[in-house]
Amino acid sequence: MTLWLIVPAAGRGSRMQAERPKQYLSLAGRSVLGRTLERLHQAMPDAVLRLCLDPEDDWFDAADVPFERWQRVDGGAERVDTVRRALATLADEARDDDWVLVHDAARPCVRLEDLQALRATLADEAIGALLASPVSDTMKRADERGRVQHTEPRDGLWHALTPQAFRFDLLRQALDAALATGTAVTDEASAIEAMGLSPRLVRGSRDNLKITHPEDLAVAARILSLQAETEATREQGVDA
Repeated sequence: MTLWLIVPAAGRGSRMQAERPKQYLSLAGRSVLGRTLERLHQAMPDAVLRLCLDPEDDWFDAADVPFERWQRVDGGAERVDTVRRALATLADEARDDDWVLVHDAARPCVRLEDLQALRATLADEAIGALLASPVSDTMKRADERGRVQHTEPRDGLWHALTPQAFRFDLLRQALDAALATGTAVTDEASAIEAMGLSPRLVRGSRDNLKITHPEDLAVAARILSLQAETEATREQGVDA
C-alpha cells in the first residue's frame, strides 16, 4: 500500500508582510518549506509527495525536496481546491484505501515522534486521524461588538494540527461533497465530519506551530533549537 503525502504550499502569506511567501523565508539556515519537507522525510521517507505550488512561483528550489518520488502540482484559489487538485493527480495511481496525509507547509516544527505516532495509529484505523493538541487556555466566545459573550468550557476541546490522514477515496468524496453543498472546509477533517464520520484524534505536541504572523518565525527558530538540544541530550544518554 502506497503512502501519499500532500503538502499545500501555494499560499502567498500576506499576513507575514514579507518580501516573499512565508514558506520561502529563512529558518535556521534553510527555507521554511525545506525544513518542513526535511522533517516529513525523516518520518516517512517511503511516502510519495505531491507538492502544491503557485503556478507563478519563482521562489521554489527543487533542492529543498528530499523525497525520491514527488511531483509538483499547481495550487488552487483556496486550500480545499489545492488538495482536490493534488488528489486528482493520484486518481490513476492510488488505491481507494491508500492513506493520504495532508500537512501544512508552514508547520516545520512537527515532531518526529508525533509523525510516527500518527502513522502507527493508521494501522488499525478505518476512517482517518489527525494530530491535535488539547486546549489548555480559557476560551472566550466574542459577540459582534468584540466583547465577551461567554466562556466556552474547554473540556473536550482540541486544537487541530497537521498532518491529517484519510483514505484516498473517502477524502476525495468528502471534499467533492463539501464543494457541492457549499460546506465550509477549514481542514480536511471538517469535510470528513460533514459526512457524519468521526476521525481519531492523535495527541501531538503544542510546539507544532503554524507560521502565520511575523513573530512566529522567531518562535519557530527557537522551537527547532530546543528540539535539537533535546535530541542531542537524548543521544548522549544512549551513548553513555
